[in-house]
Amino acid sequence: MILSIESSCDDSSLAITEIATKKVLFHKKISQEAEHACYGGVVPELASRLHAVTLPKLLEETKPYFDKLKAVAVTNQPGLGVTLLEGIAMAKTIASLQKIPLIAVHHLKGHIYSLFIEKETTLPLLVLLISGGHTQIIRVESFERMEILATSMDDSVGESYDKVAKMMGLGYPGGPIIESLALNGDEDRFDLPVPLRNSKLIAFSLSGLKNAVRLEIEKLGGIEGMSKQDKCDLSASFQKALKLHLVQKSKKIFKSETIKDFAIVGGASANKYIREAYQNLCNEFDKTLHVAPLQYCSDNAAMIGRFALEAYQKKQFIDPYEIDVVVTKKQQAGMLL
Repeated sequence: MILSIESSCDDSSLAITEIATKKVLFHKKISQEAEHACYGGVVPELASRLHAVTLPKLLEETKPYFDKLKAVAVTNQPGLGVTLLEGIAMAKTIASLQKIPLIAVHHLKGHIYSLFIEKETTLPLLVLLISGGHTQIIRVESFERMEILATSMDDSVGESYDKVAKMMGLGYPGGPIIESLALNGDEDRFDLPVPLRNSKLIAFSLSGLKNAVRLEIEKLGGIEGMSKQDKCDLSASFQKALKLHLVQKSKKIFKSETIKDFAIVGGASANKYIREAYQNLCNEFDKTLHVAPLQYCSDNAAMIGRFALEAYQKKQFIDPYEIDVVVTKKQQAGMLL
């Protein structure tokens, strides 16, 4: 079995995955949403302190599996440095004491492998990764080769949802709140700009859309002047503009890519409105849409464990004394590997 640890942001999560069957035998996550809600976003130092309390509690529940552990896996990039270090410290200790190999996992690759939890892999495929920190389209050719085809020049999808929700005084996390309000809103009431609509650039940019929402809120008299219907309509209009932006840029990639399997992963991939839009796009281009189960869309250790299964078979281990929070030059150049 493999013990996997995830602490890249504000969710503490551990999982136990059986190597032979790919079955998740244990998976548990403790969310910090309530503790960060009053700040309108994640406070790194607070998140780190909470991980220091919750991770050992979760580890205690995995002790019945310790005799059968063959490796320990942990997220070491990307994420909040102070929270990643909490998981890394635990993984290093376990690997050293149990005398088992240590596997370092790239968080975004973990999201990609959330598609294959308790399943065989389906590769190659195109992936739209939309989360709190990233918005990317990735060509996944194999375990060894993944290439970023488009990325955000500023805000991510998840971050934009959170900031729009904060501007309207709706709370945190903003994604589920905005999606819920939008169900009762008029998406055509506010004429919000679709980012990069007239640009040939294949990239994402959401800062301008976010600012347009801010200006509409000001016209309505700020949070105090907005009615419940105003918030519903603005949420729906924001979602529509964001969807059109994502689909427009994705369509440019679809026209040149022959890969027939397409997937959406990451926390924001749980959004049913976005899923529906991409199902329509996949139908148009004769591609098959894949999505992870809702319980594995947000950050979780099961996806880290699924990626670790592949790494274990390939003996991609790291010395416990060498693991650290890292960013490689290849990632900066647009390559995941």
